[in-house]
Amino acid sequence: MKLKTLLMGAIATAAIAPAAFAERGSDGQVNIIYWQAPSIMNPFLSGGTKDVEAASLVIEPLVRYNQDGVMVPYLAAEIPTVENGGVSEDLTTITWKIAPGLKWSDGSAFTSADVKFTADYCMDPEGGCAQVTKFEGVTSVEALDDLTVKVTFAKPTPFPYGPFVGGESPIIQAAQFADCMGAKAPECTEANFAPIGTGPFVVDEFKPNDVITLSANPNYRDPAKPAFAKVLFKGGGDATAAGRAVMETGEFDYAWNLQLAPEVIAQMESAGKGKPVAGFGPLVERIMLNNTNPDPALGPDERSVIRPHPFLGDPAVYKAMSLAIDRPLLVEIGYGKAGKVTCNWVPAPAAVNSDTFTCDKQDIAAANAMLEEAGYKDTNGDGVRETPDGIPMKILYQTSTNAVRQDFQALIKQWWSEIGIESELRNLSGSVFFGGDPGSPDTFQKFYADVEMYANTFNGTDPQSYLANGLCDKAPSPATQWQGENISRFCNEEFDKLHAELTTTAGAEARAEISKRLNDIIVGNGGMIPLVHRGRLSAHANSLGGVVLNVWDSEIWNAADWYRIK
Repeated sequence: MKLKTLLMGAIATAAIAPAAFAERGSDGQVNIIYWQAPSIMNPFLSGGTKDVEAASLVIEPLVRYNQDGVMVPYLAAEIPTVENGGVSEDLTTITWKIAPGLKWSDGSAFTSADVKFTADYCMDPEGGCAQVTKFEGVTSVEALDDLTVKVTFAKPTPFPYGPFVGGESPIIQAAQFADCMGAKAPECTEANFAPIGTGPFVVDEFKPNDVITLSANPNYRDPAKPAFAKVLFKGGGDATAAGRAVMETGEFDYAWNLQLAPEVIAQMESAGKGKPVAGFGPLVERIMLNNTNPDPALGPDERSVIRPHPFLGDPAVYKAMSLAIDRPLLVEIGYGKAGKVTCNWVPAPAAVNSDTFTCDKQDIAAANAMLEEAGYKDTNGDGVRETPDGIPMKILYQTSTNAVRQDFQALIKQWWSEIGIESELRNLSGSVFFGGDPGSPDTFQKFYADVEMYANTFNGTDPQSYLANGLCDKAPSPATQWQGENISRFCNEEFDKLHAELTTTAGAEARAEISKRLNDIIVGNGGMIPLVHRGRLSAHANSLGGVVLNVWDSEIWNAADWYRIK
């Protein structure tokens, strides 16, 4: 069996073109603002995009995806394929060659031992690794020599580029994290806040949910990079303040994830100090439906057990809830041209965008009829339906704090009230909600609510690892330090079997068809209610050069190439 051109994107063998500077640190300081503040610099202990992206300034994978979704070597010498001998003919192994001469920021040699250690760290069953789906199907990782790593899979794996590829799967230093395995992982504060890396910058000081200061890595592999000697990475506030700080006041050079109404962006841009950049990847704003019983009277172990919700598991309920939503209006008020109506969890790349469902028209009457027929009635006239067992249809609806999401909450609360479902609204700081603190009751992973709304995405153009987030065994729980990406605790035997089939299927068309079916199972069976296919919208100062928006990897993937326009 031959592994030909890799799925939905060719492999590139050249890195990014050089930027317009010639001396490391010659351009002073660059100021970055993420209004969802990073809470940790170890993406293996957080599924939050903010944490993954902040860490990408410091720690790197063997390979990244560029702005076109094409794999490019970073720490690897090349991309392994069947043709070059890096992937075995039977598709059960992939062998990585590490580029020679690489050093960690502390001056020590980067070797295959660090790569193997990273796999052991993430695959430790007691560690609660947030990125464990990248290692799905891996049976062993071996360091064959200092610059060679062999990954073996349990079955033929046509797409073996999960481990060590993309910003969600970087390499951590074995020496620094040696005492941080398993259940000890969250306790290693120094390592988790200031990892030693191979990236363009090193952490000087990390203040969780506030500020990170970084300096140019003196041992970075390109002696001319980075152009900036210092990075000030500010977290917190809101999207409006972040946008203004770049496009109106000029205090910052880069602002991430400007989840703002289109007219607000246009007004900010008119000040003339910065400009927005946008692109569509697979980012979807959706409502996750809790498949467990979120009763506060239950303990944490019970609240993480996959069991039927009192009523959200009924198809009549989640379908009625979806019918009641006016998605075109949400797109109009929230995103304008930077949003599209979607019924899918994975709307991009286009090859995997399913056309099974339609959801572009609101129908309150049909939603009410559906609930009525299923036996959900308002027996006491208070405007709230009860289940056939007499349980009032009242839900806690939570999300992170920002203007667009609170607008969405208010509208959806009203629409659901029109079909007899009462919603209590709750919003939490994005820094906390998307954090990975196993002691916090307010993280999106714990999901101590009935429904919650957010968006996330995945690295690259192949959704295999991302779709694995719907597997039964990927549900967060106390046993996994509350890490895991199956946030709804969705569990479906057909889904698990079909995903296993995906992992052994070759051919872009066949893989795309299976991906669509997986999407349809989780959406059609109450895992979530998709709302808006969002473009990624950020902004940079007119004086900041080298910015290339990337919707397939870390947004600040090429910060080493940024420079000051003079």
